[in-house]
Amino acid sequence: MYSFRTTSGPVELAFTDRLGGVSVAPYDELDLALEGDDVGRARTENHRLLLADFAPDDELCDLHQVHGATVALIEDDEPTSRPDADGIVTTGAGRTLMVRAADCVPVLLADPGARVIGAAHAGRLGVVRGVVPATVERMRDVGARDLVAWIGPHICGGCYEVPAAMQAEVVAAEPATRATTTWGTPALDLGAGVAAQLERAGVSVQWAARCTRESTDLFSFRRDGEHAGRLAGVIRLSPAGAER
Repeated sequence: MYSFRTTSGPVELAFTDRLGGVSVAPYDELDLALEGDDVGRARTENHRLLLADFAPDDELCDLHQVHGATVALIEDDEPTSRPDADGIVTTGAGRTLMVRAADCVPVLLADPGARVIGAAHAGRLGVVRGVVPATVERMRDVGARDLVAWIGPHICGGCYEVPAAMQAEVVAAEPATRATTTWGTPALDLGAGVAAQLERAGVSVQWAARCTRESTDLFSFRRDGEHAGRLAGVIRLSPAGAER
C-alpha cells in the first residue's frame, strides 16, 4: 500500500504504491484517481481502504488538480470541499491531506513544531508556475517557520523526454529541470526543479522518490497512458498530545 511512510513528531505522512486495492487490470490495484475509466466503486473502496489504514478517524481533504499554483487553506471552522487547486495547507488535526500523481511530483511539507502541514502536486506546469513555493508561502502565512519537505515518486529526468522547445521553456523558468534521457534526447527532471525551489525557499528536502516509469509497482502515465491509475501523497497531524 505504501512506497514510503514515516512520522515526525505529530506529523504522519506516506506515499502510496499500486498494491493493496481492489481495482482490476489495467488499473490494478490501489488506483486513487478521481476520474477515469476504472470502476468508480473500486476507486471509492480504494480510498476507504487507504484511510482505514492510514488515519481511520480522519476526514479526507483532497483537490481537483488543475496544474496551476493555487493553494487551498483548510480552516478548522469551515466545511471542506474539493477546490480547484494544486496545493493544500492546514493547521488542524483530524484531516488527512491528499495529492495525486502518476509521473508528476507529489510533495508533502510540514513544520511539526508549529503544527502546520501541506501538500502540493507539481507537474511540468506546476513547476513553471511555482505551486511548491506558493504552498511554502501559504504555510508560513499561518505560522510555519522550520519546514521540511518530502519529494515523492515521480518520473525521473532520464525517462521524461520532451521536445527541445518545451525543455527550453521550462528550463527558462527553473534551470534545475534540465536533463537528458538515457537514450540522449532532451528531457526534464521535475524532481530536481522542485528540490531547487524548496532549497531556495529555505526548506529542508527529504527524498522518498523512485521513478514511476521504471517502477512497475507505481502508476505511470508515460508508461501506461490512459490506463494509468493514480498514486497519492497523504499527510496528517495527530491531535495534540496524541503523537505516536
